[in-house]
Amino acid sequence: MNAISETLDPLPAETPGRRARSLGDRLFGGISWLAAVVVLLVLGAIIVMLYVGARPAFEKFGFWHFLSTAEWNPVTEMFGALSPIVGTLVSSLIAIIIGVPVSFGIALFITEMAPPWFKRPVGTAIELLAAIPSIIYGMWGLFVFAPFFADHIQPRLTDTLGEWPMIGPLFQGPPLGISVFTAGLILAIMIIPFIASVMRDVFETVPAELRESAFGIGSTTWEVVWNVVLPLTKVGALGGVMLGLGRALGETMAVTFVIGNAHELHAALFEPGNSIASTIANEFTEADGEVYTASLIGLGLILFIITFIVLALAKLMLIRMSRREGRSA
Repeated sequence: MNAISETLDPLPAETPGRRARSLGDRLFGGISWLAAVVVLLVLGAIIVMLYVGARPAFEKFGFWHFLSTAEWNPVTEMFGALSPIVGTLVSSLIAIIIGVPVSFGIALFITEMAPPWFKRPVGTAIELLAAIPSIIYGMWGLFVFAPFFADHIQPRLTDTLGEWPMIGPLFQGPPLGISVFTAGLILAIMIIPFIASVMRDVFETVPAELRESAFGIGSTTWEVVWNVVLPLTKVGALGGVMLGLGRALGETMAVTFVIGNAHELHAALFEPGNSIASTIANEFTEADGEVYTASLIGLGLILFIITFIVLALAKLMLIRMSRREGRSA
């Protein structure tokens, strides 16, 4: 009976140790909430600052007219964001089209095919590529890659792909070396380490038992990757792709060196162009009027909106894919 009565007694009073732990939990929770609120406040302050700074340009030209106009003339103070927007999107798209397959191949080689003694050197080389400053990529692209591309690669692409129907006009242009296509190639080289590292890490999270079971029933390496590894890691792999795309959209110095910095719209990828980041980097120190400065700040606001839309769509895709996986499970 005594044992039963002891179990029915109320819990003992809160001890000093429990009070200290409770206070620590509340303090940690408060600091976490404060950090989250600070992030939101900083983000909101950036948006407000960009909008206030760009307002004179939007009031003069109109927001939608500013978006849809390609003219950029500081002398007459006529500015439009269409050319930098197109250059940003096209160069980033080229980078993703080239970078994603190469990154997938690198991650696949490291996790599935490379011998153990060779995995670490390749992984270290990928990490070193990610650590190279962007201005080094730009200088290498301008002084080494662009001349080589203009002399040996671009003429062959123009003579072959340039003669194809439908896509032929995309591969026309003078062999200058600096162009939107060159900027996309340099961006692809820059984002490959990030995407490949993320893909490698998520591929390595697949349990070895699943791989061994698939190999045990006679599956090839490609069948194991396509039917076992990718279904389990597609959310993380897509996150790595979005990380690379975000890097490509906002890259400044490397693109500035090789894109040509011409405020013109061309159907050909081998023609010089510009991007939002390169335009701001090149002309912000020369902006001597209110409208000129406001137009450059407006470009920054548009780049912020483009990046936000891309990342929001990626997040929605990841949520939808996670829900589908939960239902199938």
